[in-house]
Amino acid sequence: MKLAEFQRRFYTDDMYPLRIGSGAIGGKATGLVDITEAIEADATINTDSEVTISIPRMVVIATDLFDDFMEQNRLYDAALSKIPDDRIAEEFQNASLPVRLVGDLRSIAREVNMPLAVRSSSMLEDALKHPFAGVYATKMIPNNQPNEDQRFQKLVQAIKLVYASTFFEGARRYAQAIGKNSSDEKMAVIIQEVVGTRHNDRFYPDISGVARSHNYYPFGHAQPADGVVNLALGLGKAIVDGEPTWSYCPAYPMSPPPFNGISDLLKCTQNNFWAVNMSSISEYHPTQENEFLAQGLLSDAEYDNTLHRIASTYNAPSDRIEMGIGANGPRVINFAPALGLNESPLNTIIRNVLAVCEKSNGENVEIEFAITFSKSRGFDGRFGLLQVRPTASVQSEIEIDAWTSESPDSVVFSTRVMGHGVHRVIEDIVFVRPDTFEPKNSLIAAQEIGRINSHLQKEERPYLLIGYGRWGTTDPWRGIPVVWDQISGAKAIVEAEMEEARSDFSQGSHFFHNMTSFDVSYFHVPSGQGFKLDMEWIERQQVISEHKYTKHVRVDSPLTVKVDGRNGRGVVHHD
Repeated sequence: MKLAEFQRRFYTDDMYPLRIGSGAIGGKATGLVDITEAIEADATINTDSEVTISIPRMVVIATDLFDDFMEQNRLYDAALSKIPDDRIAEEFQNASLPVRLVGDLRSIAREVNMPLAVRSSSMLEDALKHPFAGVYATKMIPNNQPNEDQRFQKLVQAIKLVYASTFFEGARRYAQAIGKNSSDEKMAVIIQEVVGTRHNDRFYPDISGVARSHNYYPFGHAQPADGVVNLALGLGKAIVDGEPTWSYCPAYPMSPPPFNGISDLLKCTQNNFWAVNMSSISEYHPTQENEFLAQGLLSDAEYDNTLHRIASTYNAPSDRIEMGIGANGPRVINFAPALGLNESPLNTIIRNVLAVCEKSNGENVEIEFAITFSKSRGFDGRFGLLQVRPTASVQSEIEIDAWTSESPDSVVFSTRVMGHGVHRVIEDIVFVRPDTFEPKNSLIAAQEIGRINSHLQKEERPYLLIGYGRWGTTDPWRGIPVVWDQISGAKAIVEAEMEEARSDFSQGSHFFHNMTSFDVSYFHVPSGQGFKLDMEWIERQQVISEHKYTKHVRVDSPLTVKVDGRNGRGVVHHD
């Protein structure tokens, strides 16, 4: 599909994406452009519901304008000098955008006064093997200032931040991990309307979601090909950052995740949500992604009247979770009304959109979406498809049926493993020490791991990483809050349960999409029968370095990692 040229009209009669410039539009934009025609042409998408399914209006700033910006401001020296991220961001904020772009941005600021998302769409981003998902910046702006000049200024600042993020430390390390240089990158930018509704000073969708057509962590009766969906109240930042969300299989929408009882469910439910801050009062931080974002409580959402389609209530006398919010009690964001009531089309729409995207890409896919409902009590509204990216498919066969948790040579064994393949070059193990670790110290543990990772990468030594709770979470009480560049040298990662750091399956975030695309095996090892993590054997290996909360050991002969993505079985064993 060919993009129409931007004619200084953001709102057009059709919903097709528009472009500014003549260069490439990058991976993220390409994915949305390719799927637009497929959605409109596929009859299965058009259900009998009153939900409109579409790609939110967007304008793509092509890569030739990025080139002009970099060259006319002579920014490459600063960008490639490895100075701190905040200094790179400041250099870019002080630079001027190309004159031929300024007029078009002026027209957007003049015409539009609704929230906008300014997203990256690089040439390397969202490719099948190296997606760069979540590595570059996305900034949401309220765009509701009464003055056109102010709206223009905030839009320009957001674009410059996305440009600057091309050269941030995390992006540089990510590029190095796939044999690329930041100097080779070209950045396009998407300006897209935010799907949502305004509630006083908060603007957010009723539901945000990430859905994958292949599920590496099936539970209950689900099979890998049944897929998996993560849903959250408010903006999708909660899902992307690994915060508590609701996970379910679209083939069995009313089967809850395998929580250890209602008390565990109550501890793991979503308690906060993200929204665009529409207030005129905000701190000035043009170099920060979250400058115009705010967190609300469930009580705020109930005041906004956005819980009745997505929440249930805990009934303490009966110790039960009851659908809806008609009674008093703690709210549980389990999306039961939207998934369980016959008149709700939500799950059918998600399954249909997944199928169309998978057919169009010819691969397993991951999609991001946002949903708003009308003000009535029904389920009519809008389904906005925000992103489509392919995920690596499983082709070769890996036979590991002979291995079990009882096998004497197995160090790690699990039937809940993400990835596919065999690795035989791992001699190093980095792990969070079970004797000293507590969730309150997870930030320090993450910093220690980052230093070990940097050292091992310089020596080009891949390693096995073991920790407790959820890797990559932004909540330090739920796991180890590392960012990708702190663990980028790991070839296999273990997520083990600990009584103080229980966590539901890690699934659906940019962090884990990137990990699988780098061919990193990921083991979820619950406590209990049928799983194995032999810490006693690991502790007996040669100690290379020991820190307060982490340790680095080395084995005499390489470990072998085998993962069969067809059934989610995996083993790490020694000879």
